[in-house]
Amino acid sequence: MTAAAAKLIHAASILICLIVALSFLLFAINQTSTASGRQQEELGSTAAATQTPPGTTPHESSFRKDLDEASEELTSPVSSLTSSSGEWGARTIRLIFALLVYGFLLGYLARAIRVRA
Repeated sequence: MTAAAAKLIHAASILICLIVALSFLLFAINQTSTASGRQQEELGSTAAATQTPPGTTPHESSFRKDLDEASEELTSPVSSLTSSSGEWGARTIRLIFALLVYGFLLGYLARAIRVRA
């Protein structure tokens, strides 16, 4: 019984870390791919006027929305810490939180359960 619980905790730890890391990766890709257009827009270039606003994509999939919502729900305990940070800072703090709490602590708990079994 305890070995099964340890495997379940370990699998949940990996899944949660993957969700949050993938959400951060897609955010970073989106931000860097639209950075040139935003810079041109800030400098007054009219060529970048067709770019989408920061943080959005023209055809954001439901998968991406669901992934971001799951990531925000999983990292909601640190939402008060990230309210004053910029978007990059908030996402980075949430990623670090998820890797520490869900990755390290749940992984440690799973290993501790296996050792005692």
